[in-house]
Amino acid sequence: MAKFALGSEPVVGSLALSKKRDYRVTNRLQEGKRPLYAVVFNFIDSRYFNVFATVGGNRVTVYQCLEGGVIAVLQSYIDEDKDESFYTVSWACNIDGTPFIVAGGINGLIRVIDAGSEKIHKSFVGHGDSVNEIRTQPLKPSLVVSASKDESVRLWNVHTGICILIFSGAGGHRNEVLSVDFHPSDIYRIASCGMDNTVKIWSMKEFWTYVEKSFTWTDLPSKFPTKYVQFPVFIASVHSNYVDCNRWLGDFILSKSVDNEIVLWEPKMKDQSPGEGSVDILQKYPVPECDIWFIKFSCDFHYNAAAIGNREGKIFVWELQSSPPVLIAKLSHAQSKSPIRQTAVSFDGSIILSCCEDGTIWRWDAVATS
Repeated sequence: MAKFALGSEPVVGSLALSKKRDYRVTNRLQEGKRPLYAVVFNFIDSRYFNVFATVGGNRVTVYQCLEGGVIAVLQSYIDEDKDESFYTVSWACNIDGTPFIVAGGINGLIRVIDAGSEKIHKSFVGHGDSVNEIRTQPLKPSLVVSASKDESVRLWNVHTGICILIFSGAGGHRNEVLSVDFHPSDIYRIASCGMDNTVKIWSMKEFWTYVEKSFTWTDLPSKFPTKYVQFPVFIASVHSNYVDCNRWLGDFILSKSVDNEIVLWEPKMKDQSPGEGSVDILQKYPVPECDIWFIKFSCDFHYNAAAIGNREGKIFVWELQSSPPVLIAKLSHAQSKSPIRQTAVSFDGSIILSCCEDGTIWRWDAVATS
């Protein structure tokens, strides 16, 4: 287990606004009565950078952000199981470039929806309990990874429907896995975190032939030789409570727990002994009233900024790559009082969306500075 390195203290950001950017509310939609748990822009396909998806209850909805704050509904998928409650959604694509929407939730099933035909392309059965997060490999967007309450992470190929790898076992998580993320440039590496208070870094390097094989497999997906990855290459105890969101920032990791802050840290691995090493905590980004679990932050495409909501319906926008951290904006509106489960920042950071416990979607647009 990684221990804290001695050295300089982490740099904590100030909540005093160094006003960088003004945003104003340009739209508020009431999608339905059920809580919305996830909202995500499509960063996979440049034709659809202004398209986003939300999930709540047994519904997946696709929207487009237009000029002047307009949000147009493009399509809506309602799951056949009325008791399904989707918790997560991610954009992916087939090897021919067809956009896919991948959603999962309480049932543990993963639905791959063809956004062109609005039909189910595949359903992935495998997780023994609910799916808490799905993420797409940006360099190979037909690979997705899912984090589950069943204490495992699974790697899937949306093209062939194959479960390639299961990250679980002797060195795996000891409680629900809440979040998972692909490394932006090292295609072999993922990070996962959860209710066992740890963040684990895994490598697929020695299993990569199976990943390649999954693209050319012609037999039944159930006959694929799915492999277990039992041991992470690094385990970090950065937080003392549930860790419900982690994202790579280059080779560093941003993670948050239920203690009102996002933490930026560096895993320092020891090559000789896998799993061992130390953690260097670099920066902390405070987020007041962010002390309930299952609140996730999001970033623009280039990871210049992170936006996170809190349980009072406010949004904090932090500049990530400055030291000390700079609070770019603090967004609040008299009618926005419900907990914000997730935000989505547009490709260039000019639009911030939030999806809320009360079933609303809020759109904030950056105000052009004259």
